Amino acid sequence: MKMKTIHQLLFVFCFSFFSQMYGQEQKYNGNPDTSFETARKLAFNEHRKQAQDTLTSILTKYPDYHDIRSFLATTYAWDGNYKRARKEFSYVMEKDSKNKSNWIAAINNELWADSPYTALEMTTTALTIFPDDAEIMYQKASAQENTNNPFEAIKTIDAAIAKNPTNQKAIDFKNSLNQKLRKYSIGIKSTVDLYSEVFDPMQYHTLKLSHITKYGSVIAKLNFNRRFNTNGTQIEVDLYPKIAKGLYAYLNFGLSNSAIFPHFRYGGELYQSLPHSFEASLGFRTLQYSTTTTIYTGSIGWYTGNDYWSIRPYITPGDGGTSTSGALTYRKYRANADNYLSFGYSMGFSPETNQFYFDANDAAIINLKSQKINVGYNFTTSNNKNAWGAQFDVTHQEKSFAPGSYLWIYSLSLSWDLKFK
Repeated sequence: MKMKTIHQLLFVFCFSFFSQMYGQEQKYNGNPDTSFETARKLAFNEHRKQAQDTLTSILTKYPDYHDIRSFLATTYAWDGNYKRARKEFSYVMEKDSKNKSNWIAAINNELWADSPYTALEMTTTALTIFPDDAEIMYQKASAQENTNNPFEAIKTIDAAIAKNPTNQKAIDFKNSLNQKLRKYSIGIKSTVDLYSEVFDPMQYHTLKLSHITKYGSVIAKLNFNRRFNTNGTQIEVDLYPKIAKGLYAYLNFGLSNSAIFPHFRYGGELYQSLPHSFEASLGFRTLQYSTTTTIYTGSIGWYTGNDYWSIRPYITPGDGGTSTSGALTYRKYRANADNYLSFGYSMGFSPETNQFYFDANDAAIINLKSQKINVGYNFTTSNNKNAWGAQFDVTHQEKSFAPGSYLWIYSLSLSWDLKFK
């Protein structure tokens, strides 16, 4: 009985093994055009794995059906498998170097793979085969922009527009480049706080000048505040230096001789890009009044499509204990980074984000309870030269002089920035 069972198992194993070997050696048998059309429908309906299996099967019998191999490479590029796509594109371009659509798809693969120098080299070669082709010139301009050569990019896109003046895609790209070439901006922001009781309205105004360099951004600010019937000014500088690919920093310095500002403030933070469109940061802020307060902070941000989410905690050690607070921010972007709708919610009190300050009561201040919600809208004019913003906040704030008792703060902010070369 046992020997019979063993023989049966051996038979099943051998049959499965040889069937599998035969299946692996079996080549495609069907109409390649019909199968290609089916694979295209699958790919465009979010069934790319099935489409890729079909395309690969066809190529076992028709290895030089270049349209199929090129489309297979494109689906790999859509999936972010740029190395595999590059291999397939190389095969078809070696066999048929005069096919413009293959060049365009292969160059796009390098642009999507964040390999702009390779893409730029390919566009240079492609333009010797297809001189003055507007579509390839557009790709060359994109590669030049991504290699930090916006001035060369705008020359290339101008030439493309000259060949096809109605090319709206090229025109929009030129407008985007012009925006980036506006390295300077001047702006003003004004905020007023209205209190439900006790305090008179408070005002906050900022005049700023920004300059974008190849090393990062520099922002100089002059702040003017009126609080507690006292006027004060502060000089402040923000720096955003680039350190390496995916890594940059935030540095801040400020000086004032007014009692309603820190006499001296400074801070720093490192930002690192992470896989899957995440970004993380870690840093601190130090505020020096009659005593010195240091706030430790960081953030986790996530970009998904046109949406951005961010969580930022604040930890403030002090003689009365450690205060913690946090903020959640959401932005819905539209045309570019200057056009978005934002929502925010925060809990707890941080000297970095709350504009309250009492010189004689630091410990009580950082342990105050507070909740705030806000909504904002930022937009630009059609040429992206002017940027406007508005934000409305509502805060439920514990009174420092009456713990457990709260007041309401209603804040309205308006801003305007003018960009120029």
